[in-house]
Amino acid sequence: MARVRQKGTDVELSLRKELHARGLRYRLQVALLTKPRRVADIVFPRAKLAVFVDGCFWHGCPEHASWPKSNAQFWRDKIETNRARDADTDQRLSALGWHVIRVWAHERPREAADRIENAVRGGSGLQ
Repeated sequence: MARVRQKGTDVELSLRKELHARGLRYRLQVALLTKPRRVADIVFPRAKLAVFVDGCFWHGCPEHASWPKSNAQFWRDKIETNRARDADTDQRLSALGWHVIRVWAHERPREAADRIENAVRGGSGLQ
């Protein structure tokens, strides 16, 4: 598990490339919360928008999540804990006036960038 990339994944790089091509500038790996520490993958400080790029396996994607048969209880607990942490992060950031967009690893970068651009430029793409 130590070899699994947490930042700079292919999905994240594709999304960042698409956002940059649209003229959007952002910050990377910003710790928006402390105690507990939560780091957003992509942040638009002026728009108070935090983007998290979630892997389908690690965050329990409703479309692509799989439940391993080996050591099943450990993995179920791990993924459910990740889901609970994601929900807690969203709630805490919302309480601080931030908007959160979560992008699944399976999403097309162009479609995800559309949602993000709409939110940054003042549209209704916020979730």
